[in-house]
Amino acid sequence: MVARAARTLAAAGVASARSEAEQLAAYVLEVPRGRLALADGFTRAQRTRFDALVARRADREPLQHLTGRAGFRHLELVVGPGVFVPRPETELLAGWGIARALTRDAPVVVDLCSGSGAIALAVAQEVPAARVVAVERSPAALTWLRRNAAERAAAGDRPVEVVVADVTDPGLLADLVGAVDVLLCNPPYVPRAVAVPPEVAGYDPDEAVFAGTDGLAVLRPVLRRAAALLRPDGELGVEHDDTHGEAVPALLAADGRYAAVRAHRDLAGRSRFATASRRSDGPHAVRASAWQTGSS
Repeated sequence: MVARAARTLAAAGVASARSEAEQLAAYVLEVPRGRLALADGFTRAQRTRFDALVARRADREPLQHLTGRAGFRHLELVVGPGVFVPRPETELLAGWGIARALTRDAPVVVDLCSGSGAIALAVAQEVPAARVVAVERSPAALTWLRRNAAERAAAGDRPVEVVVADVTDPGLLADLVGAVDVLLCNPPYVPRAVAVPPEVAGYDPDEAVFAGTDGLAVLRPVLRRAAALLRPDGELGVEHDDTHGEAVPALLAADGRYAAVRAHRDLAGRSRFATASRRSDGPHAVRASAWQTGSS
């Protein structure tokens, strides 16, 4: 049945057809995928359920929507309609941020465009000394973010602070100006005219995918605000479209408040994210005294 499902998925254009067929089978049988070969066969009800899930996946409904879960580093996150499904390539940005946060004592880490909370919760789990702030504006995404945050806190991870705000707001996180050690962001960055896979076009929220004609409509104000939020020598990491490998480092260099600008590629060799550090010289904004409204 798994082999047949893999053929069905491959014919529908699913790239990792065999892997996803096995994941669906393990999900229905309620066993780890690594123990699938040792599992008992499907019952009649399980066979019906498996066939139905395979048919939905063949229609290009995301695997993560079918199982209700998405793996990210050492986490299992709940996901579904209304929230961007975290991608494996974003683990590279999260890993970079975690490594940088581990070099600091009690760091303040901010995750902008948090979505499901994948980056923020990975940092909170792997850097227990960190204060982690997750910023998201979408009501639908916030439901998933809060649910994931509650699950991880119940499991013993340090709780993250969820702030309801638009990351393009020039007054974002006013009380953290000049106080952030590491700022991470996986913003919407796909240029509007770019065709995206059916799983993205039909299921990921439009506002979490596209960002204007050139894909930089959200990233530009994020880079400006990050320079105000970071402490001297604080560090920034932002994911971007694979066509932005030169544009985003150029924006960071042109800002004038960043140093050590560096481009990073993913495991497939595509431009994936850029990093920089806040210059220790030059003017810094004044921190507000009151906490940003909308935190919870």
